[in-house]
Amino acid sequence: MITLAHQLDRTIAIGAPPATVFEYFTDPARWAAWWGEGSTIDARPGGRVLVKYPNGVEAIGEVVELAPPSRIVFTYGYASGTPIGPGESRVTIELTAAPPGTRLRLSHAFADASTRDDHVQGWRYQLSVFANLVADAVHARPADAVDAWFDAWADTDAERRAAALARIATAGVRMHDRFSCIEGAGELSEHIAASQRFMPGYRLQRAGAPRHCQGVVLADWTASGPDGRVRASGTSVFTLGAGGLIESVTGFWR
Repeated sequence: MITLAHQLDRTIAIGAPPATVFEYFTDPARWAAWWGEGSTIDARPGGRVLVKYPNGVEAIGEVVELAPPSRIVFTYGYASGTPIGPGESRVTIELTAAPPGTRLRLSHAFADASTRDDHVQGWRYQLSVFANLVADAVHARPADAVDAWFDAWADTDAERRAAALARIATAGVRMHDRFSCIEGAGELSEHIAASQRFMPGYRLQRAGAPRHCQGVVLADWTASGPDGRVRASGTSVFTLGAGGLIESVTGFWR
């Protein structure tokens, strides 16, 4: 029996709840979305693990333990036998609930230190890709959140506006720009009402497609006056929580 005395450890934070993250270790389609076309996993003890890398290299293994939604253990080796053969290393992934959603801890055990060291950058890259993939699924329609936010700024009915904010933002939502230093949905709604009183008829609108990465959205916008002419423009940075709600917005005016 091979002694796996050398361990690679890596921990990352993912903006999604553990149950959502764990689906990528049990659903073959999600597993393939992470690792690449043709990759698959049979999520049961003794089930087959297959990773097909873009360069044609295949890694294979077997599920050893499965405890949804917090832990999976599987063996890992290369079909070619180089640099490690099938069954000659072991991967343990553990998930715990922690801000901003899930703390993922990966441990990959090897028989020798040099092989372990050769896999450090690979896991750094693959877990970064994984975190982004999960975030893209959780926030699949970032334009909808941005548009609903700007629509709320045009709603003059206080109750309707408050209800709209509750649907898209957390109760403690923060708003910052050169004219705003706001915390809390209630104060935000009042701040919007004040902007309508001092700038009647103005409307914010998204300009172009938003850009999203791991729960952070960049959205360009314009502010038009009552005559429809653009009077200002800028970019807002939205931070989205694990549940998909807006946690903060920082606006930059041009």
